[in-house]
Amino acid sequence: MTENQPPDHEEKNLSSECKELLSVPKERGWITHLRQYQFQGFWCPSAEVFQAVISFQKHFHAKDSDVVVASLPKSGTTWLKALTFAILNRHRFEIQTHPLLTSNSHNLVLFFELDLYTSNLVPDFSSKFPEPRLFATHIPFPSLGTIKESNSKIIYVCRNPFDSFVSAWHFVNEVRPQSSSPLSLDEAFDMYCQGMSAFGPFWDHILGYWKESLKRPNNVLFLKYEDMKEDGVVHLKALAKFLDCPFTEEEERNGVIEAIAKLCSFEAMKKLEINKTGTFVMNWENKTLFRKAEVGDWVNYLTPKMEERMSKVIEEKLGGSGLTFKVIPELADPVQ
Repeated sequence: MTENQPPDHEEKNLSSECKELLSVPKERGWITHLRQYQFQGFWCPSAEVFQAVISFQKHFHAKDSDVVVASLPKSGTTWLKALTFAILNRHRFEIQTHPLLTSNSHNLVLFFELDLYTSNLVPDFSSKFPEPRLFATHIPFPSLGTIKESNSKIIYVCRNPFDSFVSAWHFVNEVRPQSSSPLSLDEAFDMYCQGMSAFGPFWDHILGYWKESLKRPNNVLFLKYEDMKEDGVVHLKALAKFLDCPFTEEEERNGVIEAIAKLCSFEAMKKLEINKTGTFVMNWENKTLFRKAEVGDWVNYLTPKMEERMSKVIEEKLGGSGLTFKVIPELADPVQ
């Protein structure tokens, strides 16, 4: 499946610096008109993202006060962006007129590689980013450039790979060009288990942030999507404390934590007009971000053989790390 074809239209607009690096391994990506490029051990989902990562690493200068939301795609990113933005800005905005009611969180918390550094841009951070500056990324930890050496705060959300895969597969088929045939579940699953997914292998991505959170817990907060779903208030308090802006007793008495949790909930965000009609990166529709947000939905799609294969990959790659996942709710009936 490796492509050895000459550069297509996607590569013609790249900088000369980026073109010099295009000898990296290439594979057909999940979105048919885009190749994925292996760079520094992970897969950039397109040539444009590949170039943006290079530009980010070259030009971005982290500040100790920076806050970065990090994740693999389809792991709770939209939710964590909303929660982090709401917590940091809770003294600036009233719930009734909150920016999250009229803007998707992806347009309030921008990705380095999908927004800020695309089209070979070098963004101007002098005016539009009041401190603490809040950013997002899907880039693996080892490739975060100056952020690694700073005292920036990184919040990482991890979702169990079973659900993350199914969510990514659905999402890709929603945003694929209409002229393309759907990506089959079997093909996507095989690529995922081989590590060939956006910003993957998923196990390297997860382990990078997990190990750093153990080494520097004051700088990297590792959250599990399933735990957040189970007890949102506890994790909101932990998140605020990590960001050095803990909720006061008065805020707790006045229901501020519950109000933020409700504002940022899947149910509330899905109902908003902006999330029915608006767009985010690559002009993809916001509504593609809101499907089910359920824990254990994978049992409706993956066969026992698939479950066995994924479990073996997880055990082989993550076993011994101390990291475990809640992958299936009670009373779920797997696909036979």
